[in-house]
Amino acid sequence: MNQTIDLLTSHRSERSYLDLPIADEVLDSIIAAAHLAPTSVNSQQVSLVVTRDPVQRARIAEIAGGQAWIAQAPVFITVVLDMHKTRLGIAMGGQQQTAHQSIESLISGSTDVGIALGALMTAARSHGLGIVPIGGIRRDPQALIELLQLPELTFPVAGLVIGHVDRGAQQKPRLPIGSFRHEERYQRETLPDAIKAYNRTLSDYWQQTGRADGDDWSRNTASYYQHIYFPNVLPAIQQQGFKLDK
Repeated sequence: MNQTIDLLTSHRSERSYLDLPIADEVLDSIIAAAHLAPTSVNSQQVSLVVTRDPVQRARIAEIAGGQAWIAQAPVFITVVLDMHKTRLGIAMGGQQQTAHQSIESLISGSTDVGIALGALMTAARSHGLGIVPIGGIRRDPQALIELLQLPELTFPVAGLVIGHVDRGAQQKPRLPIGSFRHEERYQRETLPDAIKAYNRTLSDYWQQTGRADGDDWSRNTASYYQHIYFPNVLPAIQQQGFKLDK
């Protein structure tokens, strides 16, 4: 394997960071990787909000449900779906944006956010830094919207912690590759055995890492997916001017 594949396949979500700054030129190069990432129809409907102020990071950690590593690491980047920017550009050309009135706009924009987030993670790790992506900012999106002063037709989809690692995490095992890679058609008949095997694997992993409270994959996923665990997302999206009726 080459160095890029080695980097991508060695991912770890780090949650322990040193109190060391990230050099400006390093952060600039990480952001450039996301800036130049592809977007649907060259819409460039993604923006980043970089937070280095410790008071602001502490507040974001609180909004995300008390995730201490957000406050601990020197940089937090919020990746924003930004159709405010596209609406402005379209209006400057004498036309009117209507795409934000459809669910397609959220799917397309969130896809572009995911591409940018992946670029940020890879670029940060190429510099030897640790990262952990954060979906918990959607726990109270309105609070984050107000904190970051996000305008109408924007939405904070995900965030990223970046910093120098203190205590490195172990790589968490994944479901068998056969549950992820499907040849020619979706191979649903293979899933039960794959999930059973992974439940055992993940339980063993938690024991090896000293996590007596760690559940297998089925129970852990159920702890989130048995209910709508971020119920404030829909009202915040609607408050931001997005329509979901088309």
